[in-house]
Amino acid sequence: MRTGQKARSQAFVNQFMIYALILVSCSASIGLGTVWMRHQISIAANANKALEASIAEVERKIEETDAAISAEQDPALLNRRNTEWRLGLVPPDETRVQRITEDPVKRLAAIQNSKLFGEGPATVSLHVALAH
Repeated sequence: MRTGQKARSQAFVNQFMIYALILVSCSASIGLGTVWMRHQISIAANANKALEASIAEVERKIEETDAAISAEQDPALLNRRNTEWRLGLVPPDETRVQRITEDPVKRLAAIQNSKLFGEGPATVSLHVALAH
């Protein structure tokens, strides 16, 4: 009977070791997955910071360009350059100026679309063929 008890206790120890090994493996897998996920989050955060810095740089350049454009469109500067460069430009005659009160983008889109789709509204005709 001693060998039977020894075999049972040894089987119990073997099962315990297998379960302990499985538990350690699962814990290690979960830990490794957590570390990998945190690393991926860190990579995404760094990419996000770099993208935000790039966006801020582009916005700064856009503001500088807008400031330069508005400075160049100053009427006094335009008149001075006209005189300096002897361009001979004169302001347009107000009788020939046609003011547009509507949104120019919508107006141009409507003109372009009227060429694409025609002047009138679309008509739909329905033909039904009955088989006897």
